[in-house]
Amino acid sequence: MGLLDGKVAIITGAGGGIGRAHALLFAKEGAKVVVNDLGGDRAGGGKGAELADKVVAEIKAAGGDAVSNYDSVATREGGDGLLWSALAKFGRADILVNNAGVLRDRTMLNMSDADWDIVFNVHMKGTFYATQAVARHLKTQGKGGRIINTTSVSGLMGNIGQANYSAAKAGIYGFTRTVSMELARYKITCNAIAPVAYTRLTEDLAMIKAMGDVGKEMLAPEHIAPVALFLASDLSADINGAIVGVQGAQVSVYRMTQTSGVAPKAGGEWTAQELRERWAEISK
Repeated sequence: MGLLDGKVAIITGAGGGIGRAHALLFAKEGAKVVVNDLGGDRAGGGKGAELADKVVAEIKAAGGDAVSNYDSVATREGGDGLLWSALAKFGRADILVNNAGVLRDRTMLNMSDADWDIVFNVHMKGTFYATQAVARHLKTQGKGGRIINTTSVSGLMGNIGQANYSAAKAGIYGFTRTVSMELARYKITCNAIAPVAYTRLTEDLAMIKAMGDVGKEMLAPEHIAPVALFLASDLSADINGAIVGVQGAQVSVYRMTQTSGVAPKAGGEWTAQELRERWAEISK
């Protein structure tokens, strides 16, 4: 018995890296998988069927069942197309993993509209379009479901040269929290993973390059997939709105924190001067 027997999972950006690892493990655990990948490069250019088809072939060779989908998640038509691929092939959908992504790193001062738009559209709009389409189906289907988004340490903590990417990933954090609240009544959970992994998106980042071949093994995408499997399965039915960090074999949970706060002295109004004087106390 697999953890996902009888389930249908839609996984975006599943032609390589983290998404491929998700797809292979989900299929091994009994899920039928919609393998979505536009087949472009990491900057969002180009299109092709090879990446998705190769993963589908791997799944079928191992005795599983899967279908390719080549839609761009950055459009509403693409988001709807993901769902229709699942319904046309398997008659249902139970799990959505929003994993598709692109990078166009530039410092904010040098960033073009195109650099901003494509990254924001794929990550933030793509997550919205796919989630809305699948969540509407899950609500109608009436049997609950699992939505797993992909945020990033860059979105949660910031990173030089990634204003577009970090803004989109921070948006996914807030989106995940709100969607988890809105869909709870339908027994649909929504969680997110903040992964650090060696993939074609990250292979030339300074931190990854500094680790060399050791980093390739320590940060292999296969470390991320078990966390996605857990969140997709009934084992996590009571977990909702969580942001799970995965860096190699280490798993953690990110939380928003707030200091205890202070009031101005003598019950008066704050002044800029007093704020400066008491900043260490306020931020403690």
